Amino acid sequence: MDRPPNLAAAIDAAAEALIGVLDSATSRHQVAVPPTQLRVLSLITERPETNVNRLAELLDVVPSSASRLCDRLEATGLLRRVADPRDRREVRLVPTAAAQTLLRELKERRHRAVQAVLDRMPARTQHELLLALLAFGQAVEAGAAVEPSTDATALTA
Repeated sequence: MDRPPNLAAAIDAAAEALIGVLDSATSRHQVAVPPTQLRVLSLITERPETNVNRLAELLDVVPSSASRLCDRLEATGLLRRVADPRDRREVRLVPTAAAQTLLRELKERRHRAVQAVLDRMPARTQHELLLALLAFGQAVEAGAAVEPSTDATALTA
């Protein structure tokens, strides 16, 4: 089966629609935390050993920008800096219980919003979408293993 010439455009449009659904679910939650800070909380939740330098790498920003983001999160009670028990010179970033609750509630709200859209699709189409998304994810992973990152510039947040 040949790829339709507008497949990339269709995926881009679908991604924009998905972002709209997710953003709408987030905004209805009355979140006072900016998207970049939510991303920081997600990253450090997924990677418990994260320090400011590693966070800067993950965000592709300079360490001072990552540190300022952490300062803001710490000031709002969503992040703590904790000395690593194995090496007291190392400071780990730890999401607070409030941050974990916030992320869990947002994730649940976003899942419900996406499920509401999926419920409007026929079951067969949902299954085909699942298979296509799994294949897309595998292709991304295969490409990431082959193509090393070439962008060595760090951005500010």
